[in-house]
Amino acid sequence: MQINTSNAAAIYTQNVEDANEVDRKKLKEKIQSGELSAKTLAQAYLVQYSLTVENYSAGNLEAQSAPFDLTKIRDILDAIDFKAIGYTGKPIADMNPDEAKALVSEDGFFGISQTSARLSDFVLIGAGDDIDKLKAGREGIIRGFNEAEKIWGGKLPDISYETLKKALEKIDEKITSLGSNILDTSV
Repeated sequence: MQINTSNAAAIYTQNVEDANEVDRKKLKEKIQSGELSAKTLAQAYLVQYSLTVENYSAGNLEAQSAPFDLTKIRDILDAIDFKAIGYTGKPIADMNPDEAKALVSEDGFFGISQTSARLSDFVLIGAGDDIDKLKAGREGIIRGFNEAEKIWGGKLPDISYETLKKALEKIDEKITSLGSNILDTSV
C-alpha cells in the first residue's frame, strides 16, 4: 500500500483544524457521509504519527549529544568547600567516571555509610545527651533534606534517601537509649 504522504499530511492538518474548530462529532459526520474516508484519515494519522516519532527521536538524540558547559560545572564545583567537610582527595572535576563511582560507592567518601555518619555525628556530638537538642538536630536534618528536594526540583537520587534513613536511625538509637521516643506523645 502506497501512501501519498504530502496529501495525507495536508488532510491530517486540515482535519485537526476542523476538529479543533468544530469538534469530533462533525469529523465523525464527515466520515459517515463519505466526504472523508476512514482510510484517508487513517493514512493521515499514520503519517502524523511517523512525523511525531521522528521529531521526538531527533530531539532525544540532540539532547543526548548536546555538549555540557564544562566551564559552568567547574565553576559550581569550585564554589564548594570540600575541605570544610573533610574531603581532601582528587578534585571532583578532574575525576574519570570510575573514580567518581568509587567516591559515591558504599564505602566511598560520599557514599551512604560515610555521609550518614557525618550527618548523624554532627547532631550526636553537638547535642550530647540533651534529648531536646537531639530531636532538634534530627528535625534540622529533615528540614535540610526537604529544602534539598525543593532546590533539586523533586525526588532526589535514591542514595540520598538511603543516606537520610541511615543518619536518622543513628540519632533515633541515641534518643531511644536515653529513654525518650522520637514521637513525643506527652504533649
